[in-house]
Amino acid sequence: MKLTLGYSPCPNDCFIFDALIHKKIDTEGLEFDVELGDVETLNQKALKGELDITKLSFHAYAYVLDRYILLRAGSALGFNCGPLLISRSTFNVQRSTNGIPELSNDLKVAIPGKMTTANFLFSLAYPHLKNKIEMVFSDIEDAVLSGKVDAGLIIHENRFTYEQKGLKKIIDLGEYWDSLIHAPIPLGGIVIKRNLDAELQQKVNLLIRKSVEFAFANPESSMPYVKEHAQEMSEEVMKKHIALYVNKFSVDLGEEGSKAVKLMFKKASDAGLFNTGMEKLMID
Repeated sequence: MKLTLGYSPCPNDCFIFDALIHKKIDTEGLEFDVELGDVETLNQKALKGELDITKLSFHAYAYVLDRYILLRAGSALGFNCGPLLISRSTFNVQRSTNGIPELSNDLKVAIPGKMTTANFLFSLAYPHLKNKIEMVFSDIEDAVLSGKVDAGLIIHENRFTYEQKGLKKIIDLGEYWDSLIHAPIPLGGIVIKRNLDAELQQKVNLLIRKSVEFAFANPESSMPYVKEHAQEMSEEVMKKHIALYVNKFSVDLGEEGSKAVKLMFKKASDAGLFNTGMEKLMID
């Protein structure tokens, strides 16, 4: 049986799925037709229901709950791994009484997609800031440097490169989230179509888990695949990227990860950002 599978070319996803798609583990008769795309492209594909299985932002997941259900393996959650809001070093920022920087209403901010978890967190912290420019995440640093935007919301490997380019952090939205919730931040997850057989859903989940476990047990095995899709990145940055976004929650959400996802959706619903309804969030 062949299933369509979407994930990003970022090091963490290539690390997670290498063993699965290159059959370093027994795929138990399943074949996967892979589509690579940046996170917002995958979010948009999920909104259209184009793929059987896909990586997506947890923010986007709220809008496709009727069609997809979350697998327990493959997710990106953690502490100190949230998006950063950055600006040029000449940008002056005033701190409010609660420690969150005060930003003017007319600030032009580059975001990596309206359905990203990054934008969800930014909207939670700064609901009054509406002047947002969507662009591919890898273009945001240059947009800030060139003055095309006043500030940028960066994710993925840009966390490791912005300082080298003379940019400065305004706020770490992962730290902001932790101050609100005191739980790991759910960034991205792997979902599967709800109309697929429950036994098949469980099989796919187990295979992804085995793929992650294989990657952890054989960390160098996936590096050729990681490097193939991250050619402009140094190996040091690739490995930092993987270490930041692939952890115990990628093997299995567990009780702590499951609770974090539910807390995020409750917080978003309470803030009026989106309503998740009554659908079951994840497989058992």
